[in-house]
Amino acid sequence: MSINNPLDSLPDMAVFARVVDAGSFSAAARQLGLTPSAVSRQVGRLEGVLRVRLLERTTRKLRLTEAGTAAYDRCQSLWTAAREVLALSDTHTAVPRGLVRISMAKAVGRQLIHPLMPGFLRAYPEVDVQLVITDRVVDLFEDGIDLAIRATNSPPPGLAGRPLVQLHHLVCASPAYLAERGTPQHPRDLAQHSCLYLGEDERDRNWRFRKDGAETSVRVSGRYVANHTEVRLDGALEGFGIASLPAFTARTHLASGALVPVLHDWEHPTDYAGMAWLLYPPNRYLAAKLRVWIDYVVERLANAPAGDQNTAAMPTQ
Repeated sequence: MSINNPLDSLPDMAVFARVVDAGSFSAAARQLGLTPSAVSRQVGRLEGVLRVRLLERTTRKLRLTEAGTAAYDRCQSLWTAAREVLALSDTHTAVPRGLVRISMAKAVGRQLIHPLMPGFLRAYPEVDVQLVITDRVVDLFEDGIDLAIRATNSPPPGLAGRPLVQLHHLVCASPAYLAERGTPQHPRDLAQHSCLYLGEDERDRNWRFRKDGAETSVRVSGRYVANHTEVRLDGALEGFGIASLPAFTARTHLASGALVPVLHDWEHPTDYAGMAWLLYPPNRYLAAKLRVWIDYVVERLANAPAGDQNTAAMPTQ
């Protein structure tokens, strides 16, 4: 086989990528419907064409060489591209089917998206859904994610997007706490209160507020710090202080009076507030399973009860 005709090596490149992903020749052979010896021959043929060793073979596992690592990155891209080409047939299929993997932050997943999923799964019985709920910013390509929900000013380079919902943050406390400690009239008053904040970074103690175009910042402190939205919510309900929360996590308790908004005439900007976007690879031909998921979620959030979308907030955690 000549290295001058790269098309001849495409099947071997694809097999090599599957071997690395599967972790062994035998596992890759089962996935591809081939024999382990056939898979080994194809990888060996590719090594012969490239004149480098791609894999160090032992009795227990495979290890990529330096050249193998570089080759795998490129071969995996070819495999992904091939899957996207084949997915074009699904773009126009009458019945959406297959797995949709969506990444989102914890509170968004638990409180905004998960409640919509039972209805979606009943409406589209041939579409499976995997919610990847993490506060880590995932790489859609490396992590095999179809869609991501992220607060951002606009889709980052290399991704397409659709605005989903406007997110806000607020500060609130229980009536009992405010009766005992008083209600802040200005953000600077928070310095004299016990506040429930994220606590992952020292900067999390600096709460920002905006009013009439002017911005102010106050450094807060408190007895109870947690990097989970629902824990801070519970802490506020228990009267441990004034919490900074995504508004949608507190809306039920605000409506019941269990929590009271504080400094409600001030905007409380955070790194997690703003427009939440649905992000996806810039593929012109979205598979039917993705189109129906996007349309379903966008429509349900747009038709949420009054105040839900207006008080939605991107979770800190």
